Amino acid sequence: MTVYHIVMWNFKDEIEEARKPELKAAMAENLGSLVGKVPGLLSVQFVSEPIPSSTHDMALVTTFEKAEDIALYAKHPAHVAVADTYVRPFVCSRASLDYVQE
Repeated sequence: MTVYHIVMWNFKDEIEEARKPELKAAMAENLGSLVGKVPGLLSVQFVSEPIPSSTHDMALVTTFEKAEDIALYAKHPAHVAVADTYVRPFVCSRASLDYVQE
């Protein structure tokens, strides 16, 4: 069984187009660094180049050992620090989806 947690965002309107690749790279690197730091977090995939039909600018696909690990991840100090520094200041329109696949 694998537990998936998918989060999608759009950049805030005030973020200049020229900054977006740099910001996405920092998000990908720092969110990816959480594997091994947050208990239960198995993998992180950052989607920085969605196809044009997409409704969001980027997405994060994470996998966890069990569903309860998502709540622990949300509150873990390492995750909060990364989110508060590299993600939340620049994004809006957050959407998420969690599911289990056998």
